Amino acid sequence: MNQRILIADDEPNIVISLEFVMQQSGFETRTAANGDEALKAVAEFRPHLLLLDVMMPVRNGYEVCQTVRDNPALKGVKIVMLTAKGRELEVAKGLAIGADAYVTKPFATQELLDTVRRLLGP
Repeated sequence: MNQRILIADDEPNIVISLEFVMQQSGFETRTAANGDEALKAVAEFRPHLLLLDVMMPVRNGYEVCQTVRDNPALKGVKIVMLTAKGRELEVAKGLAIGADAYVTKPFATQELLDTVRRLLGP
């Protein structure tokens, strides 16, 4: 069974790019364009890992991360926050609410893929 990755980002170009790279790397993917869609998809798709943009409509990535972390049934979901906001304060906030990693945009695709593989293990 392939590992499942949910890509939650409101920027279509980033979603298309990430979806392609993750699928080419053997992952099953789904996408969400806002925070509410992301939470619905987490419940239905049960991803192993969530690539989560911080600045999204309806609910931001911090809210989605906190909601996922507050649900014991989703304890094993790894969360990688993706954002253009790379200041130490934002990184610290993301990690404090339960993100497993924080990647700033623009990012190297290979670097992100290495982070995903590291978090998901062999």
